Amino acid sequence: MTKEKDHKIGGQAVIEGVMMRAPKVMTVAVRRPSGEIVVKRQRLSLLSDRFPSLKIPFVRGTVSLFGMVILGIKALNYSAQQALDEDEGEIGPWAMAGTMAGALVLAIVLFLLFPLWMTRLLQGHFAWIEGRWGFNLMDGILRLGVFLLYLASITLIKDVKRIFQYHGAEHKSIYAMEAGDELTVANARGYSPMHPRCGTSFLLIVMVLSILVFAQIPHAWPFWGKGLARIGLLPVIAGLSYELLRLGDRYRNRTAFRILLFPGLMLQKLTTREPSDDQLEVALTALREAIIAEGADS
Repeated sequence: MTKEKDHKIGGQAVIEGVMMRAPKVMTVAVRRPSGEIVVKRQRLSLLSDRFPSLKIPFVRGTVSLFGMVILGIKALNYSAQQALDEDEGEIGPWAMAGTMAGALVLAIVLFLLFPLWMTRLLQGHFAWIEGRWGFNLMDGILRLGVFLLYLASITLIKDVKRIFQYHGAEHKSIYAMEAGDELTVANARGYSPMHPRCGTSFLLIVMVLSILVFAQIPHAWPFWGKGLARIGLLPVIAGLSYELLRLGDRYRNRTAFRILLFPGLMLQKLTTREPSDDQLEVALTALREAIIAEGADS
């Protein structure tokens, strides 16, 4: 594979393992309780291949986001089976739909409606919140606060800490690939566990952009109207955030973009940890398998 194609590979930490996604294939490497590393390979059938219009800028971000959520749930399901040494079938379509719906509802309530409700409560106590921009600025600050509190809280969970270590291993492996290094533990170890093309950075961009986009909603609308409008604007925000993240990654070595990417990298201090060599080995296995499978499928 060429270096340009390699750059299209991204990943996700799962339970005792890492998922890597190339344009046409997905691989998941998991370390079982016995110490063995098992690998799952899956060829991807993408809607964007059948409907090229879904690849256009701003649309592709939303499509990619939903695709990654679906693949992420599948990868987590597989990793849980292997890490716990259980032999159960793959998650069914209805179960997956229910899981996605539940996660979406929780995210909407926690990160959209709750900050909006709290801002409405505070509105009568602070004059500067009365205007459109003041209202949305306070709402954005509360939304970011809830997000940071959520991340800080889950880092206290032991199993989540291990997932964050695999998250760091995934980033180090990607860095080694992008540098053209041989994909070995020794080479990957020296790289940073924080990467500009990361879902954590994407979420921070979403938080900031939402302040600007939600400010366009008429201030006089009732609570339910603003809530529905925010839900409807989520694809717009996701599309914009995706393009900004791609742009930032492409020009990551330029000073202006390094400054813009800095907050996202700092936020990754909450969602990544330094991995062990064993964890790096798993991440590199997933990456090598993805590169081989993508090359064979091309």
